[in-house]
Amino acid sequence: MCGIVGYIGAKNAQDILVEGLRKLEYRGYDSAGIAVNQDGRLDVEKTKGPLLALEGNLSNHPLPGQIGIGHTRWATHGKPSDENSHPHVDEDFQFAVVHNGIIENYIELKEELQSKGYLFTSETDTEVIAHLLKDLDDGDLVSTVRKAVERMEGAYALAITSIKEPDKLVAVRLASPLIVGLGNGENFIASDIPAILEHTRDVYVLEDGEMAVITRDDVKLSSIEGKPVEKEVLHVTWDAVTAEKGGYDHFMLKEIYEQPKAIRDTLAGRIKDGIVDLSQDLSFTKEDLKRFDKIHFVACGTAYHAGLIGKSVVEKLTRIPVEVDVASEYRYRDPIITPSTLVIVVSQSGETADTLAAMREAKKAGAKVLGITNVVGSSVAREADEVLMTWAGPEIAVASTKAYTSQLIAIYLFGLYLARVVGTSTESQLAEATRALLELPGQAEEQLENPEPIRRFAESIAKHEDLFFIGRGLDHAVVLEGSLKLKEISYIHSDAYAAGELKHGTLALIEEGIPVIALATQQPVFDKMVSNIIEVKARGAHILGLGLEGDQELGKSVDEVITIPKTLPLLTPPLAVIPLQLLAYYASVARGHNVDKPRNLAKSVTVE
Repeated sequence: MCGIVGYIGAKNAQDILVEGLRKLEYRGYDSAGIAVNQDGRLDVEKTKGPLLALEGNLSNHPLPGQIGIGHTRWATHGKPSDENSHPHVDEDFQFAVVHNGIIENYIELKEELQSKGYLFTSETDTEVIAHLLKDLDDGDLVSTVRKAVERMEGAYALAITSIKEPDKLVAVRLASPLIVGLGNGENFIASDIPAILEHTRDVYVLEDGEMAVITRDDVKLSSIEGKPVEKEVLHVTWDAVTAEKGGYDHFMLKEIYEQPKAIRDTLAGRIKDGIVDLSQDLSFTKEDLKRFDKIHFVACGTAYHAGLIGKSVVEKLTRIPVEVDVASEYRYRDPIITPSTLVIVVSQSGETADTLAAMREAKKAGAKVLGITNVVGSSVAREADEVLMTWAGPEIAVASTKAYTSQLIAIYLFGLYLARVVGTSTESQLAEATRALLELPGQAEEQLENPEPIRRFAESIAKHEDLFFIGRGLDHAVVLEGSLKLKEISYIHSDAYAAGELKHGTLALIEEGIPVIALATQQPVFDKMVSNIIEVKARGAHILGLGLEGDQELGKSVDEVITIPKTLPLLTPPLAVIPLQLLAYYASVARGHNVDKPRNLAKSVTVE
């Protein structure tokens, strides 16, 4: 998944495709390629590495033609390589396709196509689409695409060209962004507006389940089933920099709003018939999983906070003891590791130096290592015994948001999967948790619909230099992440405390008017949390309470209330963290800081 560009017109397609891909470089990628449809043949050039590598190849072997598709890839299925790069073609080079998203049933489709004699040259799910188009070809490109899409399960944005009908492109969207750009004697496809902004400001934004059939002079919109669709043209008024951010003021805000999709994508294909199934991701046998008698989460920063959630989740579901360590300390405390220890390392980039060092020490000591990372082909992905990918997509802002929530989802999936194997949770408990997990993307969207209350509170705290977060149980782990976010980008000093510890010293820091954010989403300790809030309120703090929808009690003890959609206590963290991310964001904006690039920090910490 990453960037898509398509062109049909009278100009040199290669130049427009490469230029469009360059405008999408900010999204991050590991390979790039184009396919040009000319004179009854498809010419393809693709390569691992930066766009410069592709441009170098094309300077030696240019692809003439006026119709084509291009792609920058962020690896999902299969490591970064020339073979796994897009576009993908069938073995006869009749169809070429670029694809963002995940085809959940690609293994079944691949096995079916292989049984018919189709030869595969990559590890990707996308190559299945090219062969499926060839297999279902009925002489009509649009009909063939519709039949192929009917067989596919998952999320996708597709751009397709064929030598059989070289006068058209076909675009299809389901749960992955795609637009059509409108020109004069030329038209465009893109996954994001910056790719085509130099050529047109008039676009159709495709919605889920919609298809576009594009020629030089016309664009026909329909549902995938063929029902005509009428759509207003969007005239883009953003400048190029704003366009890269999807109209948002900062990448961080864009990525906060991408969290429902990141959650949905990380869940995709991993829950079947109401049961978590990670057999396509992990090769652990049941015997392997039952042998683990201790689990260590090892990570840094935000990923460490995900590990703290993981401790509570995995222990509750499996009753296996869990420890959580900051990776930079793990090697030096001489941890007790045996062949029955599972070490779970969590890293967005998969290149965090301290986490890699800890992972290598754990492997030397005989532990099995499960990596949770967002980057296929990263060091964690290559060196861990097993890998559970998060599908957050590229994260540009230094302060992590969607990568963190995706890590939580991966941890929930593993916890539920392990609990079923070891038999420590009942079927009804697992079913209830799985149903609630599937509701999280929609609830996260609901959570993001009205940011104004949190914006107002953030602007009110921007003048303060000190602030505190409190919570109990899982809420304590969440406020640690909230406090980190605030420090990272607003430079306000903040601390997060377990609310029950206030009397043991930290209550001395509370003074008249100081802001305190109090999380109260954990029903088993709700009454105790309210008591802690009252203690703080009595010392003059100005309190923002964060609770569950329908809660009538919290508001009686705090100055302001924000709620999150109601879910199981175990699953509140991905929802509760969203207001805290927004709080940090709006506070940073109010103080005039560089939200996406805070001082002294880097996105990936590759040195100790």
